[in-house]
Amino acid sequence: MTLTTTPFGMRATAAEVLDGVDLTGRRMIVTGGASGLGAETVRALAGAGAQVTVATRNPAAAEPLVEEFPDTRAVALDLADLASVRAFCADWSGPVDALVANAGIMMLPSRQVNAQGWEMQLAVNYLGHFALAAGLRPALEAAGNARVVVVSSGAQLRAGFDFEDPQFERRPYDPFVAYAQSKTADVLLAVGISRRWAGHGIAANACAPGFIHTNLQRHLDEATMRAFGAMDAEGNLVTPDYYKTPAQGAATTVLLAASPLVEGVSGSYFEDNQESEVVDGGPEVMAGVARWSVDPAAADRLWEYALPVVR
Repeated sequence: MTLTTTPFGMRATAAEVLDGVDLTGRRMIVTGGASGLGAETVRALAGAGAQVTVATRNPAAAEPLVEEFPDTRAVALDLADLASVRAFCADWSGPVDALVANAGIMMLPSRQVNAQGWEMQLAVNYLGHFALAAGLRPALEAAGNARVVVVSSGAQLRAGFDFEDPQFERRPYDPFVAYAQSKTADVLLAVGISRRWAGHGIAANACAPGFIHTNLQRHLDEATMRAFGAMDAEGNLVTPDYYKTPAQGAATTVLLAASPLVEGVSGSYFEDNQESEVVDGGPEVMAGVARWSVDPAAADRLWEYALPVVR
């Protein structure tokens, strides 16, 4: 299998990836688009002419983006609350050219669950986005050539999806394992959409943005941050060479959302603006997409597991 390659490396910015791309008239949704990677994604897409809806728990936080780009608006969406997801979908009208599933939470220190009893990282990172994509499917189909981008993480290399105990009801809760499982589920979501909706003009891919200082790390303790090389002994943030800026971290997202370079690509996983090789996951693996993350049987099983919950 030949992997899709692009001329952009890990240091390319989102604006550079979309340089010369005209998105005038295209309607796009970015979850968690008020800050961090999401905000840089919005800036790049809106800067190329797209009409962007920032779907966020706190629309007021997106006011600077709305002021900067007149065709941008902010709408309330809480992915942990399926009622909020349903309300967002019910209020939407017209086509959706791209849905960017960017919002997420990382390494909650203690086990929390949503109203459906789902572990919170899995509920927000996967289930809410699954419900959102399902609810917006008619709008995606109406676009004729729509794309879904699911922002995952290299953490998917560390844990497959545990179908025997996905909600940590029997096994001890581990913040990182829970996060890794949710990011594997995100890739499986893209695979599942690609398998089911490709014939309806909807492509779906997942990506890893890389290491970036954003609010996503707010639950990480100092020991973990030091292990990442992102904090010194005095508790000050430092930026290792392998870290990216938010604008660089958003590059692969906008590549998949809007670049003609990946037209027709679906069901794949990208990092550093290149399609990733499928590898065996494990504690020492640093790049690629784990076999368990793109396993079509697992994607189908996860889809069937979540579908009754979001109906």
